[in-house]
Amino acid sequence: MDLTPPSLMAGIAARIRRVLRPACLGLGLLAGIAALAPAVSNNRPQNDFPVATDAKLEQIGETVRLTMALSRPLDVKAWVLSGPDRVVIDLPSTNFQVQPAVARKSVGVVGAFRFGLFTTDRARIIIELTQPAVVAKAESRPVRGGFGELVIELRRASRAEFTAAVAQAPTPETAPATAAPVPPKRTGETRQTVVIDPGHGGIDPGAVVAAIAEKNVVLAFGAKLKEQLEASGRYRVLMTREDDRFVPLAERVGIARAAGADLFISIHADSLTQAQEVRGATVYTGSERATDAEAARLAAKENQSDAVAGLDASEDTQDVAGILMDLAKRETRTFSSVFARNLVETLGGSVKMHKVPLRSAGFRVLSAPDVPSVLIELGYMSSPKDAELLNSAEWRIKAVTAVAAAVDGYFLNARAPAGKAADNRR
Repeated sequence: MDLTPPSLMAGIAARIRRVLRPACLGLGLLAGIAALAPAVSNNRPQNDFPVATDAKLEQIGETVRLTMALSRPLDVKAWVLSGPDRVVIDLPSTNFQVQPAVARKSVGVVGAFRFGLFTTDRARIIIELTQPAVVAKAESRPVRGGFGELVIELRRASRAEFTAAVAQAPTPETAPATAAPVPPKRTGETRQTVVIDPGHGGIDPGAVVAAIAEKNVVLAFGAKLKEQLEASGRYRVLMTREDDRFVPLAERVGIARAAGADLFISIHADSLTQAQEVRGATVYTGSERATDAEAARLAAKENQSDAVAGLDASEDTQDVAGILMDLAKRETRTFSSVFARNLVETLGGSVKMHKVPLRSAGFRVLSAPDVPSVLIELGYMSSPKDAELLNSAEWRIKAVTAVAAAVDGYFLNARAPAGKAADNRR
């Protein structure tokens, strides 16, 4: 396994970080501690946000109308985007108390809608369109008692009219603004840094089965894993999000790189609409070529997380090439594979595994060239048996203990990743 002398790899990693740093800053990759803080907006807790309730989606003549009751009137902005066709509605940070079943309702040109926090000071509603449509009305009007009502009206349109409306939309966003850079390791810090990445969040719920959203399942798991790893005293642990907020894919990677992470663990829970009998946990590593069609399908779905939130979904590119990048990626992927195999073996002793438990595909969230990274699909929310386990505190403790044991085994038994000192292990 000793592919490259550690001293050379340390130099390579340091040089790559110097080359990548300006590009990362330009892309907003190193911004992100806002995603690690409690859910606040302008220093307000989430329970101080205006509240939205009583959502109703209905067809009225040629118009589809979405209404919500508000605790007070709010500023509203709305526009349409293509690829996929959707309506984006921005509001100040809002506490949505809306039943998930209403959001999955299909009416006229609307296939479904979703809602949630988008940044620390902004909430967002995304309406999925089944046919071209334009925004006929988007307003928050006052009602008696100081309350408000959100009213969004959509009118069916020709493709040409829709395309013209898209051209009038704001410039596509690539990432929401964040507050402060991720703090680097302090001088003298000897613990290994582990970054836990609960998938989805905020406006992006992930898979939704019945009233259960993937974003909540994986956040609960990630919080418990952080608690257990920190309790050992061996690790400095960060999370890409500690609450129900949206974090772009590039920012998740950037948090790990800026923190000098030794290991990055992304947590998800898949869903298959046509195969409820499929179940079990799966561990993925990053690769340009997927091991199979199922791995390719999942990577394609997870890579659309930014588009789900109304961002420009084009993949971030960095004009960095050559032997330095190739060596770092090769070394990093070697250690990602070492951890992934250890994780499959350890998890397999405690929880049900998929029949093909170790796979790889082109997940954008696993793209850091200098941080060993894996993605764990805890199970399938579409499987009644898996769904029951995913929401069980007893199962969660068992699975978290297995993942924590795999982390311990990785740092105790594997050579330290590129540029990391092996004598830091405990």
